[in-house]
Parts: sequence; C-alpha cells; structure tokens
Amino acid sequence: MKVLFTFYLPSGGVETLNKLRCESLQRSGIESHVLYLADTASRNMTTVPVFIRSRDDELTELLHTQHYDAIVVTSDFLLTERLRRLGYNGIIIYEAQGLGTRSDAERLVLEALPFLHSYCNAVLIPPTDHLLELFLRASPWLNRYVIPNIVDVETFQPVQVETPPDPVIAWIGRLEVNKNWREYLQVVKLLRCSKPDLHLWMFHDPLLAAEGQTLEFEYELEASGLADRLNVFTNIPNALMPGFYSSIAASGGFLLSTSITEGFGYAVAEAVCCTCPVLSTDSDGVRSFIVHDVSGKFYPLGNPEAAVQQALELMDNMPLRNLICQQGRALMVSRFGSEQYAQSFRAMMNSFSIF
Repeated sequence: MKVLFTFYLPSGGVETLNKLRCESLQRSGIESHVLYLADTASRNMTTVPVFIRSRDDELTELLHTQHYDAIVVTSDFLLTERLRRLGYNGIIIYEAQGLGTRSDAERLVLEALPFLHSYCNAVLIPPTDHLLELFLRASPWLNRYVIPNIVDVETFQPVQVETPPDPVIAWIGRLEVNKNWREYLQVVKLLRCSKPDLHLWMFHDPLLAAEGQTLEFEYELEASGLADRLNVFTNIPNALMPGFYSSIAASGGFLLSTSITEGFGYAVAEAVCCTCPVLSTDSDGVRSFIVHDVSGKFYPLGNPEAAVQQALELMDNMPLRNLICQQGRALMVSRFGSEQYAQSFRAMMNSFSIF
C-alpha cells in the first residue's frame, strides 16, 4: 500500500501532522510520501520522502512513477480536479484541516462541493464538531472518516531548562484573523496590571502573515505599550519546542491560545504534552484534549477580562496548576499515540479494498 499526502506548503500544524502520521504509517507497513506545491525557508526534518512540485509535468511524472493507491488532499480542493485531469484514477480523499473560522470553513466547503462530488471518494476530518456537522449537512452522500490527529508524546515531554526570571505568556500562530492575535495583546495588557513583570513570547513567521496583518500588529503592539516586553521567535524547528514549552512552564507563565476556531490545535496539544499550562478559547478542536480545570483552562472568546481571571488562577493557584499539568500530559499519552492513528488509517484504506 502506498499513500500520498498533499498540502500547499510545509508549515504549521499540517506539516507536523504529515511528518508524524507518515512516520507512524511507515512503521506499520504503509509506504507514505508527502507533496507540497510550494516551499518555505525552513522545514521540519522527516524520514519520509517529501516532494516539492507545482507544474503539471512534475505532478504527472510523480503520479506515473510512484503509482499511489490513495492520495489524501488536505484543504486544497482545486487539486482534486487537477489530479484527475493529469490521469490519476485511484482513491482521492479530501481532508479538512486548517479551514479557519466556522464561516470561512462553511464558505470553503460550499465552494468545494462540486469538486468533492466529481473527484473525491471520501472526506477525512479530525473529531471536531463544527466540521462534522458541516459535512453532514452539506454532503450527506460523501463517505466520512473521523480520525484523531496524532501527537508525538515522546518528543514532546518536559525537559530540564534554566528558569526564566519573569513569567512568560506565550502565543503561537500566524498573524491572521482566525488566530486572533489582537486578543492576545489585550489579555496581556490587562494581566500586566496584576503581573507587571511578565514577558511576551510570540512564535510566528512574518513571511506567512496574512496581507496587511504585520503592519497592523506592529501598530497595535506599540499602542499597547508592550513592545519592550516582547520576544519574537521565527522558524523554530519543531524538535526544539519542548525546551521553549518547558521554559514557559518553569517561568510560572502559560501558553495563551486566542483562536476563533481550531480544527485541532497542534501547538496547544504539544504544550500540554510538555506540562506547559494552557489557557484557551473554546475553539472547538481543542476540546479533544482540554477539559476545563482538568487538563487546561478555557475562557470565553472576546472577553479579555474573563481571560485575566482564569490566568491569575492558573498562575497563583499552585495546587490546581500542578494538577492541570499532570493530568494534561496523562490525557495526551492515553489518547493520541501513533499506534491508534495507524490502525484507524489502515481500517479506512481497507474499506476501499486497499490492503
């Protein structure tokens, strides 16, 4: 069995997902490759073949030489038509990941429906309520498979670090509307009234920011009076992140996730694995591993004052903080190991008579 996973470019949670699942599937005997249509400055290392191809002739050569039994097309529904036009007759599975806000996801799926109907055999989604409801309503005729994303609980675990002198409130994501960076600045500005020594760590790549968002961010950062407290980290290899998560935890701070909607939320999941406390909006996908006051904390989207209340408890109530950290890692280990993903993926392939 040979499978190809495709996405626009190696970046963010989808790149992490592709790396982990391909390595898991390879160990279970399923040959797995990855195709990106464009490259970025930095890619996480992987032991599986990764192709960067965009022209029709390049894709045609790949399809004719590799003979894939199935292709999983993540997000880019236009590619499904292109693959068929280039002569691919095998199984095509459309995967819904990283579709943005609920309204963005609904708009995209409605736009994709003709392509799903004409070129796809099934849809693959994580256990995310709004995506499942959307595909049930928009395409009841399409086979649906729900497989939880895989998390590298072995790499992502707490490590020994030097404790930062002041608490760190961290944020990870692209500068775009759905990641809701403005609310991060609002929450931290209010929190400084009680915690004046805190620092901001932001992990983002300005080159991947949505149009106009970098300038807006710089303006609002200066207006907030937080510029002197901010450290920006770009293109950090995924394998180095456990050290950062452990430093955030040791500082007495936490990871703040302000997303409007998440299909899964890899950065949040990886932080939980490293026993780094997390305060998050209830952005749907993170419900897979955040239970309020058990494995993390939620606050209402658009309510920075409520976020500050939860943040202070997370920072000052040490028995609760320690319990959340311990229970969070235990939950991740029990639910998101690599063997579960490989078993579920093989069962999906077997349903298409691919063995």
